[in-house]
Amino acid sequence: MGPFTFVEEDLDGSNPKFDVVDQDKVRWKVKLGPEAQPEVAATRFVWAMGYFTDEDYFVTDLQVLNLPKLKRGSDLVGPNGTIHAARLERHLKGQDKIGFWKWKSSPFHGTREFNALRVLLAMINDWDVKDVNNAIYDRGERSGEEQVIYAISDLGASFGTTGYFLPHSLSRGNLKAYQDSRFVTKASPTEVTFKTPSRPTLLELLALPQFIRRVHLEWIGHDIPRADAHWMGQMLARLSPEQIRDAFRTSGYSSEEVEGFAKIVERRIAQLNEL
Repeated sequence: MGPFTFVEEDLDGSNPKFDVVDQDKVRWKVKLGPEAQPEVAATRFVWAMGYFTDEDYFVTDLQVLNLPKLKRGSDLVGPNGTIHAARLERHLKGQDKIGFWKWKSSPFHGTREFNALRVLLAMINDWDVKDVNNAIYDRGERSGEEQVIYAISDLGASFGTTGYFLPHSLSRGNLKAYQDSRFVTKASPTEVTFKTPSRPTLLELLALPQFIRRVHLEWIGHDIPRADAHWMGQMLARLSPEQIRDAFRTSGYSSEEVEGFAKIVERRIAQLNEL
């Protein structure tokens, strides 16, 4: 693809990111590092279940013109602005981010769709569910009428462990960590509790504010109505084996990794349908 032309670096979040434009003047946000692959795979499942998220693609190789020395991720850039294994997020013209929505005060709180989203994020082990990862977009200019959408805008911390762990390579896009993680931790006749997002580790006590924030996120995977969890299982069961594998193929995983991730997803879908 490309070449692309550098616009500006984005220092938000914990992963190297910067904006580029392509030859058609379409703006993209490039993300490097361990979240590039799992984020693309995660968006495929979120899209498939009817929820809003960003338009992401995985690119094996690209070249960025006029790329300066980055403050973050310069070690991931090769000669002449060559980059390997990047996530590209399309900036949709006429769609502006106007804020973020909070889990506890969401206008959809308590609905079947809201609870099913909690189940879906547990299924993909998306543990970084802090409020700022939920975007509110104004699509008025794009659609020609007043339209505000609520989206999950950061899904990079998926398909690894159930919470924050070091090294970062374990906590996102790690097949063995995903395979070894627990899914359902408790099921009563009326409610289901999932492992993701899990309680923060003692390591996070070194950053006390972050530890406290993550403790308060644990409820998102807890005490979900059993009927809503089963409903999400029914929705996921509509995906064909090929569609499930395509989510990982389009994210740049090897054939062995594609099959490994897909089998875990299929096993978890079966668990939801047994509820």
